[in-house]
Amino acid sequence: MRVALINPRFRLPIDTRTTAHLGLAYLAAVSERRGDEVRVFDADVEEQSIADFVQEFRPHLVGITANTPQVKQAWRTARMIKEVHDCPIVLGGPHVSVLPEESCEKPYVDIVVRGEGEDAWIDISNRLEAYLKEQPAYSTEAFMHPELGIFEDCAGLTYKTSDGLLHNNPDRPPIADLDSLPWPAYHFFKMGRYTNLQPATDHVDGSRSFSIMTSRGCPYRCTFCSQSIMPIKWRSRSPENVLAEWRHLVEELGAEEIGVLDDSANIRVKRLEEIATLLIENKLNHVPWIFVNGIRANLASKEMLGLLKKAGLKRTAFGVETGNAEMLRSVDKKVDLDTIRQAFKNAKEVNLETIGFFIIGLPGDTRKTMQDTINFAIELDPVIANFSMMTPYPGTKVYEIVKRQGRMLISDWEDYVFFDQKARYEMGDMTAELVEEMYRKAYRRFYLRPSPIIRRLKTKDFWMNLPRNMRIALRTFIPKKEKTALRKAVEAEGAL
Repeated sequence: MRVALINPRFRLPIDTRTTAHLGLAYLAAVSERRGDEVRVFDADVEEQSIADFVQEFRPHLVGITANTPQVKQAWRTARMIKEVHDCPIVLGGPHVSVLPEESCEKPYVDIVVRGEGEDAWIDISNRLEAYLKEQPAYSTEAFMHPELGIFEDCAGLTYKTSDGLLHNNPDRPPIADLDSLPWPAYHFFKMGRYTNLQPATDHVDGSRSFSIMTSRGCPYRCTFCSQSIMPIKWRSRSPENVLAEWRHLVEELGAEEIGVLDDSANIRVKRLEEIATLLIENKLNHVPWIFVNGIRANLASKEMLGLLKKAGLKRTAFGVETGNAEMLRSVDKKVDLDTIRQAFKNAKEVNLETIGFFIIGLPGDTRKTMQDTINFAIELDPVIANFSMMTPYPGTKVYEIVKRQGRMLISDWEDYVFFDQKARYEMGDMTAELVEEMYRKAYRRFYLRPSPIIRRLKTKDFWMNLPRNMRIALRTFIPKKEKTALRKAVEAEGAL
């Protein structure tokens, strides 16, 4: 079969990273292993229109990924496909996993996959292929006819039969054996059109920058985290399996940096140490790598971080969130301020660069608690302090809290875009004006100190990325009215 996997255009208000979509890379790999003819269409880097692509390729099956700010564009993409070509359209990703009926109600969406996608995608492909053997000239309406009942026992799906009725099947269990998955199929992507993983800090050719995931799931359930909608069971790949892919990235694809995208890579410290030891023993530690999403501060001993440094780790992040002890307890972070302090101290003592993730405007935040966060960021003094305004994503506890006790200031999913400098909600005495004021203050107070300025000026990569860094600095420190040109261009492709 011919299958197309699509990443819809993603509107962002700043010049940020653009990297190959790891979820689609996994889906492409399992489809290729199944024997399908696969195409990946990433609208962020493609010059061809989606309509022209579909008319040229004529896929039997289309899969579209969508996070929250991207979901409306996913719907537009599905509609544009249906206007030029009839085939089943499947949506997957974090947003539709939380709100599957919302997407399935659209006339141009047939199936939603909830949760992890690989097994469900192959199950759908197998059932469609079996149908095509009997009905080579088919229509989606006939394929989805309720009398056929093709997807009645297909776990993890929400789908619409051709009579318009929605069906919610039981959840599909998370993939237990991650070693059974093929490696992400980067050869389906135009890698030369992407940035590297952290372009604000490093200067690496995007075609030599790759991601890897060594584990899935997270046993923690922080109230603000959109990953809490995914499986709670933490599962990991074996160190040997990780090593084999790492060697493939370095020796066959020429990786010059590798980003580990796990949500909680150090849940089992011994396993992570085994991976580090294998990288050292196999002389793969000359390629720098980073923890893009960070690791748990309570499991970051100096000994472990020192071994990771020897294995090539260049930079790690920690989710700090807040510098106020009571606020930290309120978000169920399961860590305290002293533990976070020690983690940063440990990292610095073994010469690892650090990133701190901080949130301004958590439920219950006040001017004082937000100031505590700013002060704590300055005390920790990471190389990068990433401040964000709290965004209540569907499926999180914060979303439910704000719905009950606060007032949402956004009603359009496209306004959930992460880097927009606007407060998303108000609650109690915490007004939008206060949150936006403290957000801008956080960046000014942290980055306009002499030490961060001198540190940046001493790095070669800063000067190599100077135009981009200046654009980001201006947009961060000097707030402007929203530029609507990109949004209008996107919406011109089809209003919803």
